[in-house]
Amino acid sequence: MNNTRFATAIHIMTLLEKSPQEWLTSEWIAGSININPAIVRKEMSVLREAGLIISRQGKEGGSMLAKNPESISISDIYSAVKNTEVLGKKNQNPNPACSVGKEINDHLNTLFDETDKLVVSFLGNKSLKEFSDQFE
Repeated sequence: MNNTRFATAIHIMTLLEKSPQEWLTSEWIAGSININPAIVRKEMSVLREAGLIISRQGKEGGSMLAKNPESISISDIYSAVKNTEVLGKKNQNPNPACSVGKEINDHLNTLFDETDKLVVSFLGNKSLKEFSDQFE
């Protein structure tokens, strides 16, 4: 994943975990991450669709965790925002006349799948609460 989506999402989730009784606004969260609130709102919508956060609109609006932080794994967050392979992208049009080119993407698919399973398994053993407890 060669972007900041995961880092942004885990930052959002950690802030929400640290303020369990407050409805945090995207503007306030954006101030902590030092990014545009529109980016925060985009990632929050993905986290909301994944069932990780709840939000309400209006003067008293904001977002909170939808679940207990002990029951949210880091792999839940990763899976919600993952949009690229850990190892990057494959070449789209390798030369089919080449002995390597004609098979490379099949073998890369296997490698990418195995790597992703390892990452998800590793992150699945860590809860949001465990991660957040580092910030005492």
